[in-house]
Amino acid sequence: MSLSKLAIELDETARQTADMVDKINEGLGVLMDEARDCNDARTEAIQQMIMALQAQDRIQQRCDNIAQAARSMAELVEVSEKLDTSDVWANLTLDELRKPNLSGIAGRALHDDIELF
Repeated sequence: MSLSKLAIELDETARQTADMVDKINEGLGVLMDEARDCNDARTEAIQQMIMALQAQDRIQQRCDNIAQAARSMAELVEVSEKLDTSDVWANLTLDELRKPNLSGIAGRALHDDIELF
């Protein structure tokens, strides 16, 4: 998961959390409406709040996934920080005399103008 994907996931989690809170507030609004019958208001508010709270499972799962992705990304950074580019070069054989297909090629090649590149 790239950092931009992580940001998108966090934005979506924040949006879902805001939706959940809005639904709970709507339920509270129903309860506070004095023009409504108490039993009807209570029944409707309970249903709204239960539906809102069911979003918590999805939000929790998203947060768990985001946290796992962040931990995995941190491990990758730690591994890459431990790699030393000099180690890459140290393990290479740069001796052309040990490579039969290169050895002595300069003596057999045609000599032209020197190219600087």
